[in-house]
Amino acid sequence: MSMTLWGDVVISFILTLFADRLGRRRILMLGAALMAASGLVFAFSGQYWVLVAAAIFGVISPSGNEIGPFKAIEESILSQLSPAAIRSDIFAWYVLLGNAGTACGMVTCGWLVQWLQTLDGLTAIPAHRVVFAIYALLGIVKLILAIMLSDRCESGPPEQEYQKVTELNNIEIESLLSRDDDDDITQDQPAPKPNTKSLPPLPKKNYTLFPSISPTSRTTLLKLSVLFSFDSFASGVASASWITYFFTTKFSLPEGNLGSLFFTTSIIGALSNLVASSISKRIGLLKTMVFTHLPSAISLALIPLPATAFPAMTFLVLRACTQNMDQAPRQAFLAAAVLPSERTAVMGVVNVVKTLSQSGGPVLTGWLIGMKKFWMAFLIAGALKAGYDLAMLKMFLGYRSREEVEVQLERRGAGA
Repeated sequence: MSMTLWGDVVISFILTLFADRLGRRRILMLGAALMAASGLVFAFSGQYWVLVAAAIFGVISPSGNEIGPFKAIEESILSQLSPAAIRSDIFAWYVLLGNAGTACGMVTCGWLVQWLQTLDGLTAIPAHRVVFAIYALLGIVKLILAIMLSDRCESGPPEQEYQKVTELNNIEIESLLSRDDDDDITQDQPAPKPNTKSLPPLPKKNYTLFPSISPTSRTTLLKLSVLFSFDSFASGVASASWITYFFTTKFSLPEGNLGSLFFTTSIIGALSNLVASSISKRIGLLKTMVFTHLPSAISLALIPLPATAFPAMTFLVLRACTQNMDQAPRQAFLAAAVLPSERTAVMGVVNVVKTLSQSGGPVLTGWLIGMKKFWMAFLIAGALKAGYDLAMLKMFLGYRSREEVEVQLERRGAGA
């Protein structure tokens, strides 16, 4: 699992850096083609290293979540096409549909594998190969949908963004100057307007595939990357694969029951995103992220404590109620904190950091299993996630995103 995650790191880093230059739709089509190819390899090949290569380049996630390079591109496109006022709603539906698809896949594959094994002469491995054949078919469908995307999904020209940022800077400068000259300006005299007719020329820059990230965005990116790394490491310690293994080994749950269990938790997690969007409009994105994610961290730590299956499943369901409620506000928060032209690269870097951090989780969990202390993995993961929530609140409470500052400057300039 760690090797697959490390492969995601390399591919994610390369493709997200070049996505805006090479074309977002091209990268999405490449991802769909790799998905279909890896599914076919798993469906027809039994060679270990061939399967490892297919899992790495096909970005098959052992955690059950999409953390590859294409997620960052999709989120960047959604941020570009949606207004800031409804962006959290858009991301809520994006996460909801993704989780709903994951839930349907879990329950379908669980019962399908169990049913196929009841047929004469069909063992577990051939049954699972049927699942990967379906995975390849879905990759082909995704490729067709990526081809149908319009030009609006591509990154806009840098000249437009440069003009907008320059105008906002002029508004800020003029508003500061007008404060100093209040004594010389009468109430009937209109305030000076920012000079946006003659903008300085766009600085010439040699052509490069690599995107540029402003100093302010780099500072925000560094803080968020450190925090997200702790949360992602905890997710790797108690990933969906390890939770499935825990319920299989400790309580001997069959595949069909496991599929139904994770279908239920995924549906609950998907629907909770709509509630999170409504909450974020009342208390803000940051507080929604923290106050909804913290209860799920506590529930995660309590999963291994019961001696029977039902209480452990109850804690798993309770975790699902708020586990995903931070996803849509978090992506909206990140999109608002950086410039539009930086979003693909920034979100790609964040996903790389999260994937890299998550790759160490299975190693720790495997070592704990070898030490007969599997239960400690859940306690460690819960403690790390709770610490991430509290640190996030401490570092960014009162923080105003770049878009919030721009709106304030625009209103100040309009009222001047």
